[in-house]
Amino acid sequence: MSSTAITEPGTGTGTETFDPGAAATRATDAILRDTLHGDARGVVVDSPPGAGKSTLVVRAALELADAGRPLMIVAQTNAQVDDLVLRLHEKNPELPVGRLHSSDPDAYDKALDDLAPVRTSTNVGDLAPLPVVISTAAKWAHVKADDAGGPWRHAIVDEAYQMRSDSLLAVAGLFERALFVGDPGQLDPFSTVGADQWAGLSYDPSASAVATLLAHNPDLPQHELPVSWRLPASAAPLVSAAFYPYTPFRSGTSEGDRLLDFRAPSDGSGPDRVIDEAAQAGWGLLELPAAHTPRTDPEAVRAVALVVRRLLDRDGVTVSERGPQEMPLTADRICVGTAHRDQAAAVRAALAELGVRDVTVDTANRLQGREFDVTVVLHPLSGRPDATAFHLETGRLCVLTSRHRNACIVVCRAGVSALLDEHPSAEPVQLGVTVKFPDGWEANHSVLARLAEHRVTWQP
Repeated sequence: MSSTAITEPGTGTGTETFDPGAAATRATDAILRDTLHGDARGVVVDSPPGAGKSTLVVRAALELADAGRPLMIVAQTNAQVDDLVLRLHEKNPELPVGRLHSSDPDAYDKALDDLAPVRTSTNVGDLAPLPVVISTAAKWAHVKADDAGGPWRHAIVDEAYQMRSDSLLAVAGLFERALFVGDPGQLDPFSTVGADQWAGLSYDPSASAVATLLAHNPDLPQHELPVSWRLPASAAPLVSAAFYPYTPFRSGTSEGDRLLDFRAPSDGSGPDRVIDEAAQAGWGLLELPAAHTPRTDPEAVRAVALVVRRLLDRDGVTVSERGPQEMPLTADRICVGTAHRDQAAAVRAALAELGVRDVTVDTANRLQGREFDVTVVLHPLSGRPDATAFHLETGRLCVLTSRHRNACIVVCRAGVSALLDEHPSAEPVQLGVTVKFPDGWEANHSVLARLAEHRVTWQP
């Protein structure tokens, strides 16, 4: 809500007025000024969930193209690349854009073939003369600057926190200056090879591109996008405090700007009661009896499926700052998040048994960057006898609890707080590592403390 100021209690006797639109505009203007007119070789932007990261990337790309500066864009997946091409075409249908891809049969979205100014090729030489060329980090790693007639003047690295530093090293010779944009709360870059022998070193190849970049270039301009346009006023304070203490942000909306309501009344069951709690407060915790269970806990999986079924059966509607009209809460606006793929598969099967289709069910890794009206989360530590590093990874819980525009419902067995206390954080402290993220143990406690205020206990 760029035109609405949010008034909150201040530190003095008056009130503090925060205009989210003005704050976001100031941040964006400063980022573009450093990118287009600064002399630093790199600019780093930290973006919280739903802060308009993709919008910033597209705007920066368009302004660099308008200024006549050849640009390459590096994204991490083919889906991200195709999305950026479509966004650029939507904003400027006349802009020639090159989509560099591999020789795989399904290397890119074939819908791009219908866009006249978009040229696709496996050969960078065919695309280099275009104002903008986009591809994945994996594809760019096989390109040599000489193949394109010399390095690009500018690059934009999207989802830079998902990019490993060795991937950055592989493409660093292709550009002179770069804008790095990413969410420090996302999951760490994935690696199939252990990297403990490099932990704490400035050249750790498994570290994120941003971490390594700043370790060697601490004086680069760093910016933060201060507003989340996705998370509602009920969620932003918790997500910011639990996961972004070093780069805090605010919601772009205030209390009352968004509404989740249901036409059909509650039937009094646990799933319905937690739905009503989440509709009112933005958060809901459906707590099952404590137990040590298999990873695909049948009762917890069934509870998740029942919550989704009741969300649809009760004819939900949402109202937001986007317009006064009510929008139906349809299956495609609901998602289920899990920690493991087998849990996601079990939830899909349970939903199918209840006749539910078109609800997105996936792991935190695959839900990164996506947005829904309501999310239902199977807590990573539910039913576990121990708290492993995987399940305590801060980014995993951050992704799961920051996909929603209206409400988040967490399904979890009782006893997680005690489990955390029995398994205190024992992660080694690495010297020389810039701390950008809080400890997973602490973040889990913070989230559980808030969820406890909206707890509905239920015996299936």
